[in-house]
Amino acid sequence: MPKGTTKATALKQLAQHLEIEPQEIMALGDANNDIEMIQFAGLGVAMGNSSNYVKKLANYVTDTNDANGVAAAIEKFILNQWDIKDGGTEVIF
Repeated sequence: MPKGTTKATALKQLAQHLEIEPQEIMALGDANNDIEMIQFAGLGVAMGNSSNYVKKLANYVTDTNDANGVAAAIEKFILNQWDIKDGGTEVIF
């Protein structure tokens, strides 16, 4: 992998290729190597098992990996068409 490649740089390149704006992207992560990606996306979602630092940087905290947090976030924000442009921060535990 080229030096400087991160999940965020890969997501940015993919978004440019697909002509998708960052505010149209939801990114989920649970570790420090996900922070840049969470911050790049219009909706950054931290997993419930993330560190408090990652949770503070995200727009939303979903359930843990073991409690199907990814599915919960997809249901809430994609299937229910939540408007990620409102910029609100919401946290569940």
